[in-house]
Amino acid sequence: MPERFRALVLLAAFGSLRWGEVTALRRCDVAEDASWVRVSRAMVEVPGRGLVVGPPKSRAGVRTLIIPTAVRRDLLRHLDTWVKPEQDALLFTGERAGHAVRRPNFSQRTRWTEVAEKMGLKGLHFHDLRHAGNIWASKAGTSTKDLMARMGHDDMRAALIYQRATSDADRQIADRLSDLVDRHRRGTPPDSVEVGDIERRSDDKDA
Repeated sequence: MPERFRALVLLAAFGSLRWGEVTALRRCDVAEDASWVRVSRAMVEVPGRGLVVGPPKSRAGVRTLIIPTAVRRDLLRHLDTWVKPEQDALLFTGERAGHAVRRPNFSQRTRWTEVAEKMGLKGLHFHDLRHAGNIWASKAGTSTKDLMARMGHDDMRAALIYQRATSDADRQIADRLSDLVDRHRRGTPPDSVEVGDIERRSDDKDA
């Protein structure tokens, strides 16, 4: 990603933010140490009117998100480099300073389709960053209520979808472990475990 848009991608993924939410963020919406981001509005493209600023998608969309420490430095660097000093200055603008980023311009400027394909992620949409963030949060052992709050949803069904996906992944792990047990009982060496690995772990206190 171009440096101008790097923090935008990181916030969308690690903050589970919608496009309209992340592009509406201002300097006053970010903690001085970048430890949190406050979502209180969103930008929507309205035919004939252009970009319109309004409330988030739902009442639950108004929220404050703790930003992972690992990406705070990127956000602070972005603030120092690209954001005007005024408190109401937008975090993300196009080359014409002060103007909000529009999705078509963002896709063209970042060569989104081409970059995603080169990364082996052909067909990746910007909204998929939010989906990824939701799944990661679910895998971190987040409760349904906390996951709903982070996602900005007041409908439990949305959170349960991500938790179910995590549960499915855990079931796959359990199935693979079961396969290892079955192979052992049949006397078939498991392909994914090297003998050397077992020997090295034999001295482990928890083995």
